[in-house]
Amino acid sequence: MTTPADALLPAYDYVIVGGGSAGCVVARRLIDNTDATVLVIEAGPSDAGIAEIADPARWVSLMGGPYDWGYAYAPGPHLGGRVVPIPRGKVLGGSSSINAMLWYRGHPSDYDGWGDGWDFSSVLPYFKRAEDWEGGASEWRGAGGPLHIGRSKDPHPVAAALLQASDSLGVPVIDDPNGANNEGAALSNFNIGRDGKRWSTARGYLAPVSENPRLTVVTGSPVLRIGLAGTRAVSVTHLTNGRSRETRANVEVILAAGAIDTPRLMMLSGLGPAETLRSLGLPVVADLPGVGMNLQDHPLLMGVNFAATDPLGPVRDNGGGTMVNWKSDPGIAAPDLHAFIVQGPHAGAEVRAAWPLPEHVFAISPGLMGSKSRGFMQLTGPNPDDPVILQPNFLAEPDDLAALTTAVDFVIELAATPAYARLTTGPAAPSRRLGKKEREDFVRLSCSTFFHCCGTCAMDTGGTDANAVVDPMLRVRGVEGLRIVDASVIPTIPTCNTLAPVVMIAERAAEFIAEAA
Repeated sequence: MTTPADALLPAYDYVIVGGGSAGCVVARRLIDNTDATVLVIEAGPSDAGIAEIADPARWVSLMGGPYDWGYAYAPGPHLGGRVVPIPRGKVLGGSSSINAMLWYRGHPSDYDGWGDGWDFSSVLPYFKRAEDWEGGASEWRGAGGPLHIGRSKDPHPVAAALLQASDSLGVPVIDDPNGANNEGAALSNFNIGRDGKRWSTARGYLAPVSENPRLTVVTGSPVLRIGLAGTRAVSVTHLTNGRSRETRANVEVILAAGAIDTPRLMMLSGLGPAETLRSLGLPVVADLPGVGMNLQDHPLLMGVNFAATDPLGPVRDNGGGTMVNWKSDPGIAAPDLHAFIVQGPHAGAEVRAAWPLPEHVFAISPGLMGSKSRGFMQLTGPNPDDPVILQPNFLAEPDDLAALTTAVDFVIELAATPAYARLTTGPAAPSRRLGKKEREDFVRLSCSTFFHCCGTCAMDTGGTDANAVVDPMLRVRGVEGLRIVDASVIPTIPTCNTLAPVVMIAERAAEFIAEAA
């Protein structure tokens, strides 16, 4: 699939920076729908032949390994100063090659605040276009698309019990959380193929066109900066075999490097907050104050753990299998809380120190999909290898802490229902029901991330946002020939895992690009 660096041409019509969740989508659609030449530049290696990427049960082992960028959130002021790792895929397929393979769109109302042309009825066709849903095409689901999506054929007992437990607490069991309403418990939707292997965007989108002579994919090639002629993007400078080279873009440079590296590259190239750029000795080509701002993520509690009655046996599916969405307050319009099963322990070092875990344990891990806290990313220097500061400000909003505090009790109630009577002897971490203050302390101690960072080059949602970085066609403001197509353009984080929204954005972006050609 990949091309040796010494075979690269000096110019291509489109140069895509990042061969991840979004970049693979855009590349495929440009090959399908235009006559253009396309170069995909990926900093990481190829995903081909990597057993732990292909095996859904082994995805956790990828965290912190050679296919992870190794980023971490800065010490959290509301988390007792803890540092939280934020895994990002450093491999072809990006985070779709190392994630938990979950496919969710969130609640339809999530998109109605995204601005003109981005309401749910407008974006639904692009979600469907991506899908090869095991249940076939319908009003809500797509079939025949590049990404296979299915459910567990034989969920683990601790996963199956979540459905009955939720029902007994008055939370409905729903057939499809990607339908008209996502409130309830359901079997998880997985990007896992019929062969039982991971179905990343590299596999689904890029591999089928890998032999097309108009497509070039180079791996192991970090991008250093965007080349600009005045205020027009004309090239990228990237490393191949350790040497710097410039590759020109005849039509557009397309940034698909993700919510951390896209704003990083923007600022290194002189596109960002003027005051910040000047303070670092960087040129100011376009003053874009929103670059790096509006960082959003979903806070996840590292499990409420339960002592298992018996050994759990081999891991099934991705180590989960079922999930549940519910409301922290019955008066809100859509579910804001989410939990999923973990077929084993799910606890950080701090929680394990407070509550030693037994030999056999499983978790029901709650998190907040309706999070309100906002943060930022910052450069620390003018060079490509200077570190960045990532601060999501988890729990900065009191409503976020309050919602997660209620989630701890709800999860303990789930495991106390008859559905789990034969599967657990009771809670292990925390080892009992907690009072309100104790639950708040537990939330601060166990709060981590769903790995859903987004929003750092946000899209304009109404035409008056001075901090918007891209217009509704995803073109960078004040710069010609430059477009952003990844999670950084998300203005408000949807109540779901972010792979499906990113693929939808990339599908839509590819159509914009093809129409402009």
